[in-house]
Amino acid sequence: MQTQDRVISSKVECAIAASQNYLLSIQYPDGYWWAELESNVTITAETVLLHKIWGTDATRSLHKAEKYLRSQQREHGGWELFYGDGGELSTSVEAYMALKLLGVSESDPAMVKGRDFILKHGGISKTRIFTKFHLALIGCYGWQGIPSLPPWVMLLPENFFFNIYELSSWARSSTVPLLVVFDKKPVYVTNPDISLNELYAEEVENVKYELPRNHDWTDIFLTLDEAFKFAETFNLIPFRSEGIQAAQKWILERQEASGDWGGIIPAMLNSMLALRSLDYDVNDPIVIRGLQAIDNFAIETEDTYCVQPCVSPVWDTAWVMRSLIESGIAPNHPAIVQGGEWLLQKQILDYGDWNVKNKRGKPGAWAFEFENRFYPDVDDTAVVVMTLALTKLPNEELKQAAMTRAIDWVATMQCQGGGWAAFDLDNDQDWLNLLPYSDLKAMIDPNTADVTSRVLEMLGCCHTSINQDDFDRALDYLLQEQEPTGCWFGRWGVNYIYGTSGALSALALMAPQQRQSIASGANWLISCQNADGGWGETCQSYKEPSLKGKGVSTASQTAWALIGLLATGEATEDFASDAIERGINYLVATQRTDGTWNEDEFTGTGFPCHFYLKYHLYQQYFPLLAIGRYQKLFT
Repeated sequence: MQTQDRVISSKVECAIAASQNYLLSIQYPDGYWWAELESNVTITAETVLLHKIWGTDATRSLHKAEKYLRSQQREHGGWELFYGDGGELSTSVEAYMALKLLGVSESDPAMVKGRDFILKHGGISKTRIFTKFHLALIGCYGWQGIPSLPPWVMLLPENFFFNIYELSSWARSSTVPLLVVFDKKPVYVTNPDISLNELYAEEVENVKYELPRNHDWTDIFLTLDEAFKFAETFNLIPFRSEGIQAAQKWILERQEASGDWGGIIPAMLNSMLALRSLDYDVNDPIVIRGLQAIDNFAIETEDTYCVQPCVSPVWDTAWVMRSLIESGIAPNHPAIVQGGEWLLQKQILDYGDWNVKNKRGKPGAWAFEFENRFYPDVDDTAVVVMTLALTKLPNEELKQAAMTRAIDWVATMQCQGGGWAAFDLDNDQDWLNLLPYSDLKAMIDPNTADVTSRVLEMLGCCHTSINQDDFDRALDYLLQEQEPTGCWFGRWGVNYIYGTSGALSALALMAPQQRQSIASGANWLISCQNADGGWGETCQSYKEPSLKGKGVSTASQTAWALIGLLATGEATEDFASDAIERGINYLVATQRTDGTWNEDEFTGTGFPCHFYLKYHLYQQYFPLLAIGRYQKLFT
């Protein structure tokens, strides 16, 4: 690489120092880093509904949610699933519902615009099942149009071909409480008592409360649903009370001491709805803890109130520390030591739901959130291990023992397909995504390329190994997942840029002999670099293959591409010099004076096509990591 073609070293050094100073300045006193995890407005809307149902709205600052919801409405009248998507029907209906629950009049200009958008896109009858479910709770939709969930599902044994542990961890923790709610079919009167009749495009008297047909073999599930509804009507459901009792027991056992369920708002809201359906008192300690846990996910400012779908302190802390160390901060810097010791305290030494299918593994993983004993995950664990490997802590023996426990646990979580999933082992019965209840297509947690890449990268970074046959299966799986154009799908980040970056990072460390695969991935990244030197990819690429790697440049996605290309160079000695230089130039040029980067786009993925996330620290620590690695290699 020609010296004159490089980014001026002083500019790189200044960018790194400014970013480091910013990240060091926002460390919490306990040692962790944590920033907002943003999603769409449905999380806040459903929280407003929950408090209205419990009658706890007056003790929260829910009136501030009105301003937040108004601020998220776009000029076209709708509310978005992710930034710039043009508006989404179900999201818009739930926002409209929440505003009405907060006392906003139908004649308000924002409501008029919202109603026009909703009717233009088909009205309530065209919304997703979970939107209809929330409307049914307050009599704004008929329960007969909601799929039945027979509570005896709770009683199916673990060795049966289907049981609750065949659902993904997030679907399981959200569905078990719904077995109670769907059985009880409650309709609550709120204050104010609202109607949403104006949101039916066909007019409310013409609504057909029925599940949509696909006109293929999957319609057999609709026939089964009709049978379940018939049994409900005539109280012919077997083991109904036993199933409800089992679900109640399961819910109570999985509540954290902090009040959380599953570490995610849907599981928390649904569990609280289940307790309400079971006539728990609002002053019951279980209810009080649950409501407080939801409060802990809220972000309240002087004027606004919104709710996060989840919180990410373990994930954010590990990545911040990794970016700081790899950009030159000493591994025994006080901030690093404090962060490392906080992470060690968060290692989970309890058995969780993963143990149902994984009888070999022993505890030792990390979760995403402050508290989530039952659902640690492979991705977080791998990142924490890689981060700890870089640190120098006062008690190195304790650190090494924690890392060994984690690596051993991860090794036992390898799926039959050869890769790793996020939370569970062999959670891959795809037919579950075809159920009428499953219109978010997120009922399972199969092995994915991005999580598998993270595990292989962890093994390489820690200079450790697993059984050779298991490694070969993992490598074969990852290579098979590469698409003909050279890229890899990104399950947990948007999208192919994320997946390709992770795969290249793993292959560079663990299989540098796979030169053709590595070069193909690097060439794909180079091919989708934007004219401004950055990279970007729209969330729409999950639906539209022609949009792979295409979108406005963002700091986080540019960093991912650079991380992949820099790894490629180390593996192949064929540096993509021009692309790397232009990418670094983009990051240096777009950094703000306080050391931060800004991006409006959502680059995190909850459920592809249905739920997206904006991690507010992604645009900070990934660019620092990329520039730090660049400096180490080239300046």
